[in-house]
Amino acid sequence: MSELVVNLAKSGAKKIFDETKTAVENFIKQKGASSKIEFPATAFYLPIIYGLLGYEVKTAGDLLLPIEKAKKLLENENAGGLWLPQLDGALNAGISTLICEEILAAIGYSEGTEPEKGYNGFIPDNVLRSLGVQLVDGRISGIAAVIGASPDDKTTAGLISELQSKNLVILSSGSTNGQNIKTQLERENAEIGLQTYIVPLGTKTGSVIYALNFAMRAALTFGGKKKGEWQEILDYLRKRVPAFALVLGAPDDKTVALGAGAIAFGIPVIADTDVPEIGKTDVTVYEALVKETDYKKIVPKCLETRGIKVKILNIPVPVAYSAAFEGERVRRQQTYLELGGRASTAFEYVTLGDIEEIIDGKIEVIGPEIDDIKEGGSLPLAIFIEVAGRKMQKEFESIVERQIHTFLNEAQGVMHTGQRDLMWLRISKDAKSKGFKLKHLGTIVHARIHEVFGTIVDKVQVKIYTNEEDVKRLLPAARASYKSRDDRMGEMTDESVDTFYSCLLCQSFAPNHVCIVKPERPGLCGGYNWLDCKTSFEVNPTGPNQPVKKGKVLDEKYGEWESVNEFVKEKSHSTIERFHGYSIMTFPETSCGCFECIGAIVPEASGFMVVNREYMGMTPLGMTFSTLAGSVGGGVQTPGFMGFGRLYITSKKFIKADGGLKRIVWMPKELKEALADKIKVRAAEEGVPDLFDKIADETIASDTEKLLEFLQKVNHPVLTMDPLM
Repeated sequence: MSELVVNLAKSGAKKIFDETKTAVENFIKQKGASSKIEFPATAFYLPIIYGLLGYEVKTAGDLLLPIEKAKKLLENENAGGLWLPQLDGALNAGISTLICEEILAAIGYSEGTEPEKGYNGFIPDNVLRSLGVQLVDGRISGIAAVIGASPDDKTTAGLISELQSKNLVILSSGSTNGQNIKTQLERENAEIGLQTYIVPLGTKTGSVIYALNFAMRAALTFGGKKKGEWQEILDYLRKRVPAFALVLGAPDDKTVALGAGAIAFGIPVIADTDVPEIGKTDVTVYEALVKETDYKKIVPKCLETRGIKVKILNIPVPVAYSAAFEGERVRRQQTYLELGGRASTAFEYVTLGDIEEIIDGKIEVIGPEIDDIKEGGSLPLAIFIEVAGRKMQKEFESIVERQIHTFLNEAQGVMHTGQRDLMWLRISKDAKSKGFKLKHLGTIVHARIHEVFGTIVDKVQVKIYTNEEDVKRLLPAARASYKSRDDRMGEMTDESVDTFYSCLLCQSFAPNHVCIVKPERPGLCGGYNWLDCKTSFEVNPTGPNQPVKKGKVLDEKYGEWESVNEFVKEKSHSTIERFHGYSIMTFPETSCGCFECIGAIVPEASGFMVVNREYMGMTPLGMTFSTLAGSVGGGVQTPGFMGFGRLYITSKKFIKADGGLKRIVWMPKELKEALADKIKVRAAEEGVPDLFDKIADETIASDTEKLLEFLQKVNHPVLTMDPLM
C-alpha cells in the first residue's frame, strides 16, 4: 500500500480522535456522564460501536470505553479482539475513525446540532427496512456514498442522474471548495429526497458516517449478525452489501481516514483525482482504491470496482427511465397535463386477448394527444392493454395490470398514483418539452410487459383513449372484470390449493430466511401474494418463487405440513426444522427484516400487540418497532414474536392457532384506522362485532398497566380466553 495513503489515513485518524476525545470530555463536563446519547428511531444504539465492539452506548459515560478502543486501534493495537492487520495499520486507523465520527455525530444529536438543517442525517431503521425490500427485489442495484462535489452544477447533475439511471441510492455528504451536491442539484432544479434515491446526509465529510452505520445495520438487521461479531459482520458487509464510496475533489487526511474505514467495511473507494491506487485486498472483493478522472467513465468504474450488475432498459422514450424516478412527484406548478384523479375519468385495464388478433407493438392514441392540449389542461384516459401468450392465463391479468403503476412511474417527469379506475397521472412540463407524448405511455408498457412477463406474454397491444365518450363506454366492462377478479381471489383459501409458494428473494441479505406465501397469508413485506408468486414461477421457473407442495397434514390447527417442513429445512440450510403457519407462539414463520408489521406477545394481557414499521413511538412492551425487530429478523424463529404484512392481520388464518384476531389488544392508531373496515368485517365474522373499539392504541395506553386497565374497562374478549403461556 502507498506509504502516502497510510500516513494520510493515520494523520487524519489522529486529528479526528483528538477532536472526539475533547468533545466527549467537554460533553461529560457540561451535561454529565448520565446524559442520554442516542440516534433517533434505531434499536442499535450507536450502530458501528454496537456491531464492532458489542457495546450499548446509552449515556455520555458509556462513550469512554469506545474512545479507549479507538485509541488502541489508532496505535495499531488489538482492541479487545478487534484488529485488522492488513494495509500497514491503515485499516485500524480507519475503524478508529469510524468509531470517533459516530461518537461526534451522536453528540451532535444530543446537542441539537445534528442533523444539519435541510439534511437527512441519521437514517432510521424503518427506512433501512423499506430500502431492503427494494434491494432484494432488484429495484435498487446498490448504494453510492458520494463525498464532496464536482467542479460545477451541471457536471454534478449529470453524474447524479447517471447514478440514478443505474438504480443506485445516492447518500451524499461533505463539500468541495464550499460546494456540496445538495445545493448544486437545487440550482439545477433536481428533485431531492429518498423518493428519487438522492439522500443528502450533511455538509461535513464526517456525515458519511450515516451511510456507514446504515451499512452496519444491514448486517445486523438482515444478516442476523449479533453485536460484537465483528468478523462475521465485516464478512457480511464485504459479500452482501453492494456499496461503494465515490470521493469528489482532492481528499484531505481526514477524508483518507474515513476512506480507510470504508475499505475496512469492504466498501471500495473511487476518486476523481490522481490518488495512489490500491488493488484487491483481503477485505475487499475487488480493488480497494481506484481513480477515474474522466467523469464520463466514473459511474462504470464504480460499478466495475464493486462488482454491481445493473440491468439497463433501453426504452425508446425521450426522458430518462429508471427505478430512481418511481417516487418522483410532479407538483401542480410543474404539471403540463393531468389525467384522472379529480380532473377527469380514467382507468387502466389489462385483458387476455386472442393471440391471432393482437398485433404486438401496436400502440394507438384514440383522441387528443398531449400537443392538442394547452399547458395545465386535463384529459380523460383509458389505458386499454391486450396481452396474449401460450402460457398467459386469465388469472394473471391483475398481476400484469398492477405493474402499470411501477412501469409508468419510472419515467422521469411522469407521476402515476392509484390503480384500476382510481388511477391518476401527471406529465410534467419538462417531459413535454423533451418530446414526451401519450403514445410513449404505450411504448413503456409494451416494453416492460415483455421484459418482466416475457415468459408468459408473447404479444402486447395498447390502445390509449382520451375522448370522454370512449372512456365512459369502456369503463363498465373493466369494472365488471375488476369485481370478478376480486371475487375469484376472495374465494381462495389455504385448503383450496395443494401448493404454496416460497419467496427466497431476501436470501441475498438473510441467507436462512424462507417465506411461505399462502392464499390467506401474503409475503411479510406486503409485496407478494399467492397469485403473484404463482405468476412469478411461470415467468421464471428457476427464480425465488418456487411451488411448495403441502404434502401430509401434520397439524391442521397450527398449520403444519410434512412437505413444507422439508422444504423450509432444506432452504434454510437446516437452521429451521419445523414451521407452523398459523401461530406466533410455536415455530413461527421466519423474517428477513423487510416485514411491514411485528406481532408480539403481551404476557400480562395474554394477548398480542401489532406494531407497524411506520410507527415511531413506544409500545406497551416498552420497546419501539426497531427494538422489537431485533428479536424477529435475520431468519430466526422467536416464539412470541413474528413479522408479517399488514393485510395478514385481517386474514381468517391470522394466528388462528393462538386465538386469531380476538387476541389483538393493541396497535398504533394509524394502522388500526387504515384497516378499520376490514377489521370490523372480520370481527363480526368472529362473533365480536365491537372488537375494533376494544383494541387499544397509543392514545389510550403506552404501558401494560394502562393497557390492562383499558382491557378490563371494555371487557376485551382476551380476558376470557385460555392463557397463551
